[in-house]
Amino acid sequence: MPPSAEVMTLPACVVRPQQSEGPFFVEERLNRSDIRSDPTSGLIKAGVPLQLTFRVLQLRDRRCIPLSEAIVDLWHCDAEGLYSDADSFRGNTVGQQFLRGYQVTNTQGMAQFTTIFPGSYPGRAVHIHFKIRSAQTSNLPYEFTSQLYFDDAVTETVLAGSTYSQGGAWTPNPRDGLFQAGGEQLTIALEESSNSLVGEFSIALDMDF
Repeated sequence: MPPSAEVMTLPACVVRPQQSEGPFFVEERLNRSDIRSDPTSGLIKAGVPLQLTFRVLQLRDRRCIPLSEAIVDLWHCDAEGLYSDADSFRGNTVGQQFLRGYQVTNTQGMAQFTTIFPGSYPGRAVHIHFKIRSAQTSNLPYEFTSQLYFDDAVTETVLAGSTYSQGGAWTPNPRDGLFQAGGEQLTIALEESSNSLVGEFSIALDMDF
């Protein structure tokens, strides 16, 4: 899509590829910005703090406009490679709800989360799952599911910390099959700020169907 002057005033007016939801999505309905804790126990997952902002846009008439009132779900594993509310080869966490939650985008299409940098487990690059849902398409529900990735140099530095020592061996991005299917477009740049990693991901959704 050739950018117009109006489009250029908005960030990253592109559609990113969808990717697998994976086996660990659970409809927890946890409306919260800080997803680090387990609501059932109050325990907060240890890890390098990560501040994520989603800027959700909608492609309309060859323009990108903010998409408000969209539900953005986020879920990922902890520093040891465990997902909550799952029974997997890594362990049984059924009934726990750490590192899961959703936010509703504001009028600028923004949704913000406080979490931790994910850990690793064999066979996958370090990643975060996200799902965006909206009812603003011809009265039909719309759903977009994909994954976020990180620069390998950042991942190597974070996973060298003691908090992540119990995680599995991490897989570099180029050796991850899902990353090979568009992962470069889903890689989020991170910066350090006040002992946290901070990143913003912009995505424009093509909802005209």
